[in-house]
Amino acid sequence: MAYNLQIEKELNELLMELEPEVSENIRVKKMFGGLAYLYGGKMTVGILKDSLIVRVVPEKMEACLEADWVSPMDFTGKVMKEFVQVSVAGLKTKKDLRHWLELGLEHAKSKLE
Repeated sequence: MAYNLQIEKELNELLMELEPEVSENIRVKKMFGGLAYLYGGKMTVGILKDSLIVRVVPEKMEACLEADWVSPMDFTGKVMKEFVQVSVAGLKTKKDLRHWLELGLEHAKSKLE
C-alpha cells in the first residue's frame, strides 16, 4: 500500500460535504507514490503512506509546525517549501482533517489570485 486508504476515504467524504464551487474544482492525481488533491491545478493536500501532506501559506507555517504530529515535508532529503507532513495522530477527528484541508485550500486559492 503506497498510501493510507482510510485517510483517502475520509478525505473524499469530507470533499463531498464542501460547497460545490470547491468540490467540483478538486482533482485527484497520483503523485509522490501517493495521491495529490489539486484545486484549480494547485496542490492542496496529499496522502503519502500514513501521512497527510498539506501546502500551507508561509505566514501559517510556524504555527502549524508547533504540533507534535506535524513536521516539515522532507520527501527528497531536502525540506520542501510551504509543505508540512501530518501524521495520523493529528487526524483523529473529521474536524482535524477539515482543518488541514482548509489550510491546503487557502494556499491553493492564494496562488490563483
